[in-house]
Amino acid sequence: MRNDGGGKRLMAYVPDYVVFDLETTGVNVKSDAIIEISAVKVKAGQVEDTFSTLVNPQRPIPAAASSVNHITDEMVADAPDIGTVLPAFLAFAQGMVLVGHNIHMFDMQFLNRESVAFDGKPLENDYIDTLYVARNCLPGLPRHRLVDLAAYFQIGTKGAHRALQDCMMNQQCFEKMAGMLQDIRIDICPRCGGQLLKRKGKFGEFFGCCNYPRCRFTKNISANL
Repeated sequence: MRNDGGGKRLMAYVPDYVVFDLETTGVNVKSDAIIEISAVKVKAGQVEDTFSTLVNPQRPIPAAASSVNHITDEMVADAPDIGTVLPAFLAFAQGMVLVGHNIHMFDMQFLNRESVAFDGKPLENDYIDTLYVARNCLPGLPRHRLVDLAAYFQIGTKGAHRALQDCMMNQQCFEKMAGMLQDIRIDICPRCGGQLLKRKGKFGEFFGCCNYPRCRFTKNISANL
């Protein structure tokens, strides 16, 4: 699975990072538009700064999207467009590992699409998807949505589905899972820091890096026994 970006997906805890979240007009990463970007900058595990702005998508927001994120056409009418917002967000997150929930197959694809349109290349930030972290740390949970993690850790969910509140919730969940990551066995790629996943090939199962094809590291299953 790819997100068509320049950064690598990591499976680790880092004390300095930027949690971000997007709200969009829909779930199609090729045709839908960003209508809100929020982020929380964390240093040494503590919130240091925030970034949040609505984005004018220059198109009507479908009622189905508004019913989830509660963002309306009237709210974004005077907001800046993505061409203005993206450079500000990139400056805020410059050099930082990005953290978010379900970003590998969603948010990062939106950002990479806009980054390519803006300056011809995708984001170079490495990133951590807390959905994958949660699946490893809490395999017994029936579902691993952000609200499910917040409920498990007894973190308030008021205001969920607005980007900044989701960032705040996810930052707390990520910190809660930091200790769990140290106590479970996760096979890490020695080349790029990504997670090694079981895959099936012509000659049977093997471990391959989650950042394939950018990282082509493989390992025999027997090497783990």
